[in-house]
Amino acid sequence: MTSTSVTEPSSVIPEESRGIHEECGVFGIFSPKRTDVAPLVYYGLYALQHRGQESAGIAVNDDGVFSSYKAGGLVGDVFTPDRLASLPQGNIAIGHARYSTSGSDRDINAQPIIVNHFKGRLALAHNGNLTNSYELRQRLEERGSIFHTTTDSEAIAYIVVQERLKVGSIEEAVACTMDQIEGAYAMVVMSPTKLIAARDPYGFRPLCLGRRDDGSIVVASESCALDAVGATFVRDVEPGELVTISPDGITSNRERCGIVPRSMCVFEYIYFARNDSIIDGASVHEARVRAGEFLAQEHPVDADVVIGVPDSGLDAAIGYARMSGIPYALGFTKNKYIGRTFIAPDQKQRDDSVSIKLNPIRAVVEGRRVVVVDDSIVRGTTSRRTVQMLRRAGAAEVHMRISAPPFVAPCYYGVDIDSADKLIANQHTVEEIAQLIGADTLGYLSVEHTMKLTGQKDAGFCAACFGEPYPTAVPTHTSKNRFEQKIHGDKDADD
Repeated sequence: MTSTSVTEPSSVIPEESRGIHEECGVFGIFSPKRTDVAPLVYYGLYALQHRGQESAGIAVNDDGVFSSYKAGGLVGDVFTPDRLASLPQGNIAIGHARYSTSGSDRDINAQPIIVNHFKGRLALAHNGNLTNSYELRQRLEERGSIFHTTTDSEAIAYIVVQERLKVGSIEEAVACTMDQIEGAYAMVVMSPTKLIAARDPYGFRPLCLGRRDDGSIVVASESCALDAVGATFVRDVEPGELVTISPDGITSNRERCGIVPRSMCVFEYIYFARNDSIIDGASVHEARVRAGEFLAQEHPVDADVVIGVPDSGLDAAIGYARMSGIPYALGFTKNKYIGRTFIAPDQKQRDDSVSIKLNPIRAVVEGRRVVVVDDSIVRGTTSRRTVQMLRRAGAAEVHMRISAPPFVAPCYYGVDIDSADKLIANQHTVEEIAQLIGADTLGYLSVEHTMKLTGQKDAGFCAACFGEPYPTAVPTHTSKNRFEQKIHGDKDADD
């Protein structure tokens, strides 16, 4: 059995974005017969593009021969028609759309990760962030493992390989790995004959199963990716569950289900997920509308129009308007031809680029008291520019409403918020933030109402970034680029 893999450099320079970055998107498919699985993964990744724009990759299994391609950039840029056509037919394939939560955005960190080992090979795509990755990597390196990336995902792959050498199947190896890794993970693992899906016991990150009419089984981060490939939603992978898909059918290992309280990242509903997705039985769109309704109850104001900041603020704005009785209108035009990788050559131009991507509709806001609904404020720079744009368009008043509580603490489970001192709400009161961003008033959603967004009783959310307790132990090494730090005075380091 052989494998081929290609990784090409990218010239994409990420622009300063809105402050909070997406997770990653994973996708896998198991077909009962050899077919064009790569295009299906491509469509699935396209539907998950909102979860990561730094790199994309696909690995195809053709009767034990692995072929892959990955590179920096958006899915549609990485996989040109010719590049996609170069991938062979097969019966199993996995894909990944990445935003870096551990390790830099260098192309070497693109996924899926492919490892050849004594008993065959495996490919892995991972969404999340391990809280014990530093200790795991140190242990692996002491045993002779050589790392080629700076991601925690490679540590997972190596542990799976080590365990596979001891046990009788790939699913047993992944199960043993789940007992060693801590934190957030939703992953797909491909072996020569099987597709494995696993979700951490807390359920931080979403993962679901679907089925196509041709009998193919699909695994995806969100249900919107199932829709993109014509698959019918079957169910969510449960927190702590390990699902094995093979020629013998589907089996499930639930030994790790229910061992800890469910702690889904509530920001999946507020911002990360696409609004047409269903996650753990709850509609993302309805959760955001409900957030807007709660906002209107908590922070009413006399105003003439309610608008939302595209995209995740739109649903919440509808809810605010519905509850308040203030008319809703489309207040911004978003330039659909400029993605998050829009290249700006210097900081000032990056600062100004928000007006290229987003522009207020003057006829909607001019001379009016405007309620503008957005999903979050991190550092305050984007909110300040948004308010400034509305003022320049003639808004008489600008009342900012945020469909999430204030960010006051770092996240260690995959959201790119690793330092409390960078969070404006950690340094200033709500009234001070309103003044800093130039809004007439500012209101955040309460933690209490945030926990009720899905309408489900005892849904179980992680809200540590809003000041609630962390579900796990806080990691000792928290820097996103912790595996890329320079060596200082290490007497054992090579010259």
